[in-house]
Amino acid sequence: MTTLPELSGKVALITGASRGIGYGVAEALIARGDRVCITGRNEDALKEAVETLGADRVIAVAGKAHDEAHQAVAVERTMEAFGRVDFLVNNAGTNPVFGPIAELDLNVARKVFETNVVSALGFAQQTWKAWQCENGGAIVNIASVAGLAPSPFIGAYGISKAAMINLTVQLAHEFAPKVRVNAIAPAVVKTKFAAALYEGREAEAAAAYPLGRLGVPSDIGGAAAFLTSQQSDWVTGQTLVVDGGMFLNAGVE
Repeated sequence: MTTLPELSGKVALITGASRGIGYGVAEALIARGDRVCITGRNEDALKEAVETLGADRVIAVAGKAHDEAHQAVAVERTMEAFGRVDFLVNNAGTNPVFGPIAELDLNVARKVFETNVVSALGFAQQTWKAWQCENGGAIVNIASVAGLAPSPFIGAYGISKAAMINLTVQLAHEFAPKVRVNAIAPAVVKTKFAAALYEGREAEAAAAYPLGRLGVPSDIGGAAAFLTSQQSDWVTGQTLVVDGGMFLNAGVE
């Protein structure tokens, strides 16, 4: 990024943001002048992301999203570096299993929920206590269309995202009026995380979408920028579906 806008004065913490959707969200918020803390498991990938996004606007904290100590350190480091944490974007997620739910290993299911749901709650608690309960702000949870309808072979992931959508409305109710809490439910976005859903068959996969293409991280970044902006000041407890029109074809043979 060669030319950066003036600082907005706002600060965001984005989990799982060394690449993919989280990185796309970071790009969008930095582009409007926010400063950002990104998290992820891979320290080298985070360092590369910081260098690309701009070390004068971005810091990184490595760790596992479900680790409570990591959650506390990420929020503490954000407060130390920038003095505030206005926005939380819960993007960190996992989907380590592909197959029918009847054969799902329950230990794997527990891992999915720990990473996709419990970690989001933990980060929300930490940012609430550190800044938002007194100063306000916004939270955006990255859910999925898999949380809105059955998704063969990724059932555990879909159930966890349905739980995240419910977590969104619960937090929106309890954190109001100080903090707005919304979710984004993407369809397939072209990332390494989702590669198994389209790799080698992208044209076929995209044909199911009325808009004729799969999503890209900047599509979700734009939605997150809206939900953390003044333009959405009267929006809370909602799930914004960003799916290229996929649901328009529901029920059509």
